[in-house]
Amino acid sequence: MDLGIKGRRAFIAASSQGLGLACAEALAHEGVALTLNGRDANKLEAAAQALRERVQGAQVSTIAADITTAEGREAIVRTLPEVDILVNNNAGPPPGRLDDWDEAALLAALGANMIPAVQLMRAYIPGMQARRFGRIVNITSAMVKSPHYMMGLSTSARTALTAMSKAISTHVVADNVTINNLLPERIDTPRQEFMAQRMMSEHGIDRDEARRRIADTIAAKRLGRPEEFGAACAFLCSTQASYISGQNLQLDGGSYEGLI
Repeated sequence: MDLGIKGRRAFIAASSQGLGLACAEALAHEGVALTLNGRDANKLEAAAQALRERVQGAQVSTIAADITTAEGREAIVRTLPEVDILVNNNAGPPPGRLDDWDEAALLAALGANMIPAVQLMRAYIPGMQARRFGRIVNITSAMVKSPHYMMGLSTSARTALTAMSKAISTHVVADNVTINNLLPERIDTPRQEFMAQRMMSEHGIDRDEARRRIADTIAAKRLGRPEEFGAACAFLCSTQASYISGQNLQLDGGSYEGLI
């Protein structure tokens, strides 16, 4: 299927690895001109070069900047003043407990997983509206719908972004600007490797057993593949998805037990 976005320009936040890079690769296959982002310039350029090698003809540039700072976001918008596609993403806060969640921790979570996405939307949506095309995809978490105690910081900050995005989406969809959220659960990325290593340390088990236990929490009994996640992102960015906005799409191997 031709998604109708060849020649469009996309900015993908936190895309030197993991889910952001998976979205970038799927968009590259559709002929979208990409700008990758991360804080480590060397790691970022290595990811961009690898992507150019994997996808023939891929147009990939980079902006090394920290999206959690106003200065970083200003550098991004100054370098790339217009985009057609915005993929918001950032690593989540560490697991913890109520005793860990003081005011500083709460503000840090919002500063990483809510505020940057909203500020980038503020920067880019007016141009999208004027050009009458815009696609915004926020990478959040399955725990927006199924909160887990240890991940309370991540859940709360990402839920705040979900609410803000829903509010904005109703205002801009008439201009062919859509805002949707992808809710991953156990996609096989460096984040899951971190969780496996944590489980190995806590339970004294080897890596294979840790990964098996993680996969066992999913109804499909396997980890999701990054390319599956990227394909879903690309479709939400397509011309065909213009009637889909304000939605939360779960990529969780069928694990969510609720109806809505």
